[in-house]
Amino acid sequence: MNVVINGKDASLPHGQTVAEYLASRGLDPQAVIIERNETIVPRDQWAGLALSEGDRLEIVSFVGGG
Repeated sequence: MNVVINGKDASLPHGQTVAEYLASRGLDPQAVIIERNETIVPRDQWAGLALSEGDRLEIVSFVGGG
């Protein structure tokens, strides 16, 4: 299925969840915020939220420094 992630087209397996996508990219779920179709998705919903054709995701990572 085709989705847009951070403004770039991406092809993902049909029915992949937000949590599965993050794991496949090696992203720490405690260090990101997910917005799906302009709505922030609560972290406790990621495991059960299957992505759909045409979804638009924004993944924002926290960056530490000092």
